[in-house]
Amino acid sequence: MYKAVIRGVGSYLPETRLTNVEIEQMVETSDEWIQTRTGIAERRIARPDEATSDFAYAAARAALADAGLDASDIDLLIVATETPDYLLPPVACQVQARLGCRNIGAFDLHATCAGFLSALQVAEQFIKSGVHRHVLIIGADTLSRFTDYTDRGTCILFADGAGAFVVSRSDDPAATGVIA
Repeated sequence: MYKAVIRGVGSYLPETRLTNVEIEQMVETSDEWIQTRTGIAERRIARPDEATSDFAYAAARAALADAGLDASDIDLLIVATETPDYLLPPVACQVQARLGCRNIGAFDLHATCAGFLSALQVAEQFIKSGVHRHVLIIGADTLSRFTDYTDRGTCILFADGAGAFVVSRSDDPAATGVIA
């Protein structure tokens, strides 16, 4: 059986920052209260003209570059998101087209907080079974568009951005592979 290894990593964050000091102006809280409970000092927020697919595409390009692969090497593309640009087409298909991938499977996976890890598990199974050699997984969201900035319990947590892995097949007996 093959092992699934993380061959490349990429990420993207929007430029706009929302600090705890700014959140103090919106709800009754403090920087110290937020950092003590979450460790978060600032979060990144999408501009109105930025979409989840934009973040996913940028993170995917970075992961492909880190892996030393081209879009044509990818066999499957999975995007974990709860904030797609549209109901149809899925973010994964938009990214597939923008990257210039060949005709491969591409789908969005909706599993909220566990989405990226769920995508990693799916990718691992396709790799280990020998069905695919390289799977691109992306976690991307624009949660700021749905965040209630009057709710102190949640507005301190959510933000926008994307991360991506290229998960690849390895038959190297020394490779650890993905550990559950």
